[in-house]
Amino acid sequence: MSKIERRGAARSVNETPGRAYGGQKYDLEERLLTFAANTVRLTYWWPNTKAGIHIASHLLRCGTSPLANHGEVEAAESRNDFLHTLGICLKGLRETNRWLRLIDRLGLAESKAAAVTIGEVDQPIRIFGASIRTTRGQAR
Repeated sequence: MSKIERRGAARSVNETPGRAYGGQKYDLEERLLTFAANTVRLTYWWPNTKAGIHIASHLLRCGTSPLANHGEVEAAESRNDFLHTLGICLKGLRETNRWLRLIDRLGLAESKAAAVTIGEVDQPIRIFGASIRTTRGQAR
């Protein structure tokens, strides 16, 4: 169990603890937390070169921001705020996907680790995209 205990936090964006998603239990916040941690771990041993530092900085920013912004989604004050913040999460995930593909191409990370992280980003991209489409559809 985590050292930080959640107390009464609102759940949204397909985030029901223990809810089956694709035959598996799925908690979006937990998935984003794991993804952010794996993204950080991916950069631990990179070379201390201009390219390594540049790419690591961008990857760390965009790879960890969806977790923090998801918390903002849960506290949205309006439908527009909700949609805007979901869009920010989606942008961060898509940017992360692009950086991960470059990292894989450059061989900056162990190819298996990069491939696993690339595989992890696909499902949240689809979930956030679907949530945006659904919310926009409900507004009509």
